[in-house]
Amino acid sequence: MRTRLTLGIQFVMRINRNKTDGLIYARLTVEGNRIEISLKKTICTDNWNSAKGMAKGSSLEMKSFNNFLNQVRVRLTEIFHELQIKNQEITAEKIKSLFLGEDQEEHTLCELIEYHNVSQHGILKYGTLKNYYTTKRYIEKFLMSKFKTKDTKLSQLNYKFVIEFEYFLRHYKPLDHHQPIGNNGLMKHQQRLKKILSLGIRMDWLKHNPYDLYELKFKKSERGFLDAQELAAIENKNFKIERLQLIKDLFVFSCYTGLAYIDAINLKKSELALGVDGQLWIYTTREKTDVQVKVPLLPIAYEIIEKYKTNPRSINRGCIFPLISNQKLNSYLKEIADLCGITKNISFHLARHTFATTVTLTNGVPIETVSSMLGHKSITTTQIYAKVVEQKVSQDMAVLRNKLSGFATKMEKPLLMS
Repeated sequence: MRTRLTLGIQFVMRINRNKTDGLIYARLTVEGNRIEISLKKTICTDNWNSAKGMAKGSSLEMKSFNNFLNQVRVRLTEIFHELQIKNQEITAEKIKSLFLGEDQEEHTLCELIEYHNVSQHGILKYGTLKNYYTTKRYIEKFLMSKFKTKDTKLSQLNYKFVIEFEYFLRHYKPLDHHQPIGNNGLMKHQQRLKKILSLGIRMDWLKHNPYDLYELKFKKSERGFLDAQELAAIENKNFKIERLQLIKDLFVFSCYTGLAYIDAINLKKSELALGVDGQLWIYTTREKTDVQVKVPLLPIAYEIIEKYKTNPRSINRGCIFPLISNQKLNSYLKEIADLCGITKNISFHLARHTFATTVTLTNGVPIETVSSMLGHKSITTTQIYAKVVEQKVSQDMAVLRNKLSGFATKMEKPLLMS
């Protein structure tokens, strides 16, 4: 039967060449195996008690020396007990490595980010995951700019690091055509890094999250959209260039269905079916949130579908529309906006906002219905659109004004006695 392990600790001196002082070592013994640790401390040979393994005398200097040795003994004993509790292999070499910090696995920031991104494949949608890749690139730029390194140990992260990363993002000037990072974009990078560091804590790679003291401050911004006149300008514009006509049709289709780019471009014929009213509906699932969406097809959207059902490129990929990247689509949309005399900064996602405001809410469709068609998990998200439709507010108040005016007129007439 195996006996219980014991730890032997003894302090010994190795006399230097001058023979007047010596270097102190901690000698560890576990199951007959012996190893020594240099404590980087020297003491005069006359002040050392070899039999007791401690300094002689009661002076403050000797008391301080013995106190140091006692702290070393306590720490070595703690390491021994920690290994016992964790039921790990206990050797003199293992205790020495832990005491010197050699056995502690020092994980790095980029290592953690990479682990997060790899582990989230198949869990996060690609559109979300690619944003984490972008955040990683900014972190690498920051590390190189601030510390002249491509990576840093997680133990080096603190609140100062967080603040300096924010400062870097606010003042970063892109070398290409990209716009500088706005406040909300900056906060998104901070939010992602905070989430990644929280993962590090759960994995015991990090003791505390420096973002615990940091407040994410997003600025509320109104969602842009096309008004009825601007939407009509695009609808009524025909292009001889095929690529521009395709972009226009895709954009208008989204304006009347509320589908995001990825959901519109991947829409299949199998996702069109008769609804409860006997009319054609779209039954699909949002790529971003995995929420089911049911949208009745409006006449304009139906006409666009009919236009592309025989398109060879559409048939070849088994979808309603030919494939075009979101990047190219947004680039061509700016060209279309110029040709239609629209000065707003148009992107494909603006079509989704236009569906929520100009096409539905402004025309009296209840916000609960709009929220369902957009695939929002919470009606709070949809209420962002409702706040910007001043035209709808004006129309509703005009109706109320007329009602109140009629009521006041009736009150001016004398009541007839029966």
